Amino acid sequence: MFSAKAIAIDIGGSHAACAIVESGEILAAERVPIHDTALIETHLPAVADAVRRALGRAGVYASDCAGVALSFPGIVDPSTARVLSTPRGKYADAGRLDLAHWCGTEFGLPLRVENDARMALLGERFAGAARGFDDVVMVTLGTGVGAAAMMGGRLVRGKHFQGGCLGGHLPVVWNGRRCICGNVGCIEAEASTWALPEICASWPRFGESALAREPQIDFETLFRCSRAGDPAAIEIRERCLGIWAAGIVGLIHAYDPEAVVLGGAVMRRADDILPSLRGHVHAHAWTPWGEVDIRAAALGSDAGLLGAIPLLSETR
Repeated sequence: MFSAKAIAIDIGGSHAACAIVESGEILAAERVPIHDTALIETHLPAVADAVRRALGRAGVYASDCAGVALSFPGIVDPSTARVLSTPRGKYADAGRLDLAHWCGTEFGLPLRVENDARMALLGERFAGAARGFDDVVMVTLGTGVGAAAMMGGRLVRGKHFQGGCLGGHLPVVWNGRRCICGNVGCIEAEASTWALPEICASWPRFGESALAREPQIDFETLFRCSRAGDPAAIEIRERCLGIWAAGIVGLIHAYDPEAVVLGGAVMRRADDILPSLRGHVHAHAWTPWGEVDIRAAALGSDAGLLGAIPLLSETR
């Protein structure tokens, strides 16, 4: 693993984070708001400006960096730095953009692009909760449900670059809710932030629940209401925990990890979540060699940025 500096860019649904990183440290970072996710090209000038501000704050020239690592929420080919597929309605122009040319023009540096869930796993393994593990799965519980897998110290990618990163779209309810991916009963469709308001609204006795009086329903709201003893909130919480646990068992059976790292905004309630998930997984996962280590991520939203160094140093 080289120790050179790198430019890291993490494209999300509400903002882009731009940072200068060295080893496991962020030297400087800037954020760019993204108010419209229909197209990515319109945001690239602001992203480039943010990178230059971060370089200035870090006292670093672009030429001091080994390259640029871009984390993107979609299916990507890191060998060509091309985006192959994006979530419906988001960044529809990404597939036609020559991001490597943009990077070379703006910074004079080579570019590598990787799926955002894989980048988070690289960061956690390099500087966070997955350090010391060569076989690990990461699940990100947030607006959607992201996943990534590593076997033998290398990311699982697959022939079509979908390997490991579609864990949130494993079906856990064969006749369940329609997912944005087109499938039914995905982990994401059954227990994610975007699906939660509809899940709650269709729950028996929702109208009598404290949830019905909340201006916004997310997992923070759900866990708060369940802690207060609201019956519907407790039932919905338990179902979501069961969905996540079943999905994790499926990922364990698929990728044989030593550890599962859980990240995302939902993990602010790790004390409520981890005991339940550990109990279910240890009771139901077929791991005759022992128990999989189920742990919370350590780096939060910085994980994708800190994945830059391991991505750029990766042997292809």
